[in-house]
Amino acid sequence: MKDVLVIRPQMRDLWSIEDACCGDRYNVHYADLDMDPTQPFDAVRYLGELERFPADAVVATHDSAALLAAIVAQRRGLRGPTPEAVFTCQFKPVSRARQRAAAPEAVPGYAIFDPTAAFKPPFFLKPVFGTLSVGARRIDALCEVDARDHVDYARRFAPIASLMGLPTVDACAYLMEDLMSGDEATLEGYVVGGRLTTIGITDSAKYRHTDSFERFEYPTRLPAERQAEMIDVAARVVAEVGFDDGLLNLEFFVPERGAVKVIEVNPRIAAQYAPLIKALHGRSTYEVMFELACGEDPCWSSRTPDGVAISYCLRAFRDAFVERVPESQHGLEILVRPGQRLSEQGQNDPRSYRLAIFYEVAETRTEALLRCRERALALDFVLV
Repeated sequence: MKDVLVIRPQMRDLWSIEDACCGDRYNVHYADLDMDPTQPFDAVRYLGELERFPADAVVATHDSAALLAAIVAQRRGLRGPTPEAVFTCQFKPVSRARQRAAAPEAVPGYAIFDPTAAFKPPFFLKPVFGTLSVGARRIDALCEVDARDHVDYARRFAPIASLMGLPTVDACAYLMEDLMSGDEATLEGYVVGGRLTTIGITDSAKYRHTDSFERFEYPTRLPAERQAEMIDVAARVVAEVGFDDGLLNLEFFVPERGAVKVIEVNPRIAAQYAPLIKALHGRSTYEVMFELACGEDPCWSSRTPDGVAISYCLRAFRDAFVERVPESQHGLEILVRPGQRLSEQGQNDPRSYRLAIFYEVAETRTEALLRCRERALALDFVLV
């Protein structure tokens, strides 16, 4: 069996790899190395530590590890997207430029943040390297801009970006973008030999009157012609950035009228959606990820599945001290710990705090959502 190295795995990865029975086909090695969180991340040392792991393939599932995985794969002569392609997708100023070259109708106006620039509010502000909407928000007046709320994540990512020659000051910058609106949806697929295969499209839904995501519903309810438009834009962008031999996902705004707009290009698996795909297709995207890394063609057969699956994110909208949390279990991710305030832990958007993520499946969208909300109410969180 081939040795597959999983870089910086999370609990979700362990559950999903087990559910996909990847251990039956591969020798799975987890590189969860103990690096001192009080010290700056040493990317060069970390790559050196990875050399002791056997690997015929290397994978990673979240933003900061995706570039590390690509670098390791290239150094060892293994399959996978090139570091240059991953970096191009992740570094938003370059990514936007390449997106515009491939699909100009699908890209908003943008510029590196500069208070003296002609780009005036209102606009959307986002870090040039992002994760989970940390530091991303609408700006209606320049006095609202404060980069400090993103500085911790930016400083952790900067040493990794420096491996590609990017100075720390550029890694900690912000991007201004024209405001976009419409339904939000994510297309996930994989690329082999330059050809994009679509796995599925998942809808995103927010808590009412907020910009915080409540749930992700699969499959999409978007009409076929809008799905085809997303697939066409994605194929053009993928070709332009040179991404190959890997999974990726593209987030879109789909307005009532006009062209779809690209929000982000993420050169990695959409890990939170894997249980949804598995529940309705019988195959996990983790299985696809392992096959691609090992040079195998997943031969995915795209079809509209029966039923609806939802990934639900329970949130709190004000800071509080965490007194008690439910017991974590397979398929229920508890994202906070007792004994600390919500603001002292986790990665969150500017307006809310994530408490838990779980999944429900039903024959209809209405029934699946009802199950999610009933389960959310039953979770034993005590916040004071």
